Amino acid sequence: MTTPTLQFDNRLLRDLPGDPVEGPALREVRGAAWSSVMPTPVAAPQLLAYSAEMAERLGFGADLLESPDFPRVFGGNALYAGMQPWAANYGGHQFGHWAGQLGDGRAISLGELVTAQGERWELQLKGAGRTPYSRGADGRAVLRSSIREFLCSEAMHHLGVPTTRALSLVGTGEAVVRDMFYDGHPQAEPGAVVCRMAPSFLRFGSFELPASRGDLVLLRQLVDTCIARDFPGLEGAGQDRDARWFAQVCERTAEMVAHWMRVGFVHGVMNTDNMSVLGLTIDYGPYGWVEDYDPDWTPNTTDAQGRRYRFGTQPQVAYWNLTRLAQAVAPLFDDVAPLHEGLAAFQATYARCERNDVAAKFGLAACTDDDMVRMSEWRQLLQDGQMDMTLAFRALSALDPAAPSVVVLEEAFYSAERREAVLPALQDWLQRYAERVRADHLDPAARRAAMERANPLYVLRNWLAQGVIERAEQGDLEGVHALQVLLRRPYDAQPGAERYAAKRPDWALNKAGCSMLSCSS
Repeated sequence: MTTPTLQFDNRLLRDLPGDPVEGPALREVRGAAWSSVMPTPVAAPQLLAYSAEMAERLGFGADLLESPDFPRVFGGNALYAGMQPWAANYGGHQFGHWAGQLGDGRAISLGELVTAQGERWELQLKGAGRTPYSRGADGRAVLRSSIREFLCSEAMHHLGVPTTRALSLVGTGEAVVRDMFYDGHPQAEPGAVVCRMAPSFLRFGSFELPASRGDLVLLRQLVDTCIARDFPGLEGAGQDRDARWFAQVCERTAEMVAHWMRVGFVHGVMNTDNMSVLGLTIDYGPYGWVEDYDPDWTPNTTDAQGRRYRFGTQPQVAYWNLTRLAQAVAPLFDDVAPLHEGLAAFQATYARCERNDVAAKFGLAACTDDDMVRMSEWRQLLQDGQMDMTLAFRALSALDPAAPSVVVLEEAFYSAERREAVLPALQDWLQRYAERVRADHLDPAARRAAMERANPLYVLRNWLAQGVIERAEQGDLEGVHALQVLLRRPYDAQPGAERYAAKRPDWALNKAGCSMLSCSS
């Protein structure tokens, strides 16, 4: 194999203690942040898709991408020089309950690549086989979930949402058996491996696990390593530095969740092991976009009863998760007051972001208290009228403030009956909204352009993703590639793409993969 010249600097392995036992055997791992484990080779690795943007950012040229070695490396069959595969050890609260040791059950990091521009990217294979943390599972991933993660990682970035990224999607040539809804009907599905990327994959649960075991030595090492590697701008030492680090984690988390709420994204599984300390959206499982507006909607069938992770509660859940992180690192502080200040920073940051988003989405110069009330009224109208969130917000940009009409919203309604019921209140709201817009005296063209930059036209609706998944399972990747291109410009109207900017069709309302999703992948 011809090995390209790549610079790896695997600081996690160098700066944090590792598991003395190697290999994928299931075990409890104490006193270590990672375990050395090799990806399990697959039968026939084939490159199905890749992000040209991320390949360029890593310095991967066409010769590397077109080499037969590329799918072998990013399918788990080979390594480039400098790669030292490992699985991370962490715990977490799942659906509000402490779950103990969890760890990377099917994700294996290959190394921390340092680019010519000095960027650090941890390259991680998801679906690469068993690790010590697989908890009896096979460590594999199916094509449907891999396509969803590959597309969504990149789509979220172009929406302006902080996120992990995706480099490649590799088919394995092997079948993976999954019971999608845990109802006793397992099926064989095509397998795949996604290479996802982030400056760091440390999670809230990375700190919770040693804290739960009273391992303050490892906890201290984790905080020091995280700050030195992932927060290089934090100077100083001691508890003051640690407090500023925690505050930054809180602020970044607030900004991330505010973006979720802005574009209508629902993560679906906001367990603390799925929360990045860098404030990046991580672990794309049963996610979804709100279509007919409902703050109580969750795409996760596992959460269908309690709806803990429904759309409207995501800010509160993020705060709860940060409180668990605060409890984990509290033994490193003489006084917990700085941690309370960090949590307060989350609330202040989220409130600021929310106000900025209200102004941007409504096309206003600034957001007043009355505008916050106006947004609450608008959301209630969206729900009562069963309107599509993405289409309705986008349609507001086309409203003529001099002659406001409900006509601009016609394509957003899912129900004619609900439209008629809400029409008087909606017309009154539009009239008052138009008066508010006129009071700002903004240039109409500039205002509309600004609104279109805040309100996407295209999002990765589950029924769109399911359509390309079904084609891909038959060997046709054109749909994946077309969506990949489209979602690079989610705010710009693109010729011939009208069907991607449409509300959910009736056939998708109760179709598996469109309205019903699980953690199975």
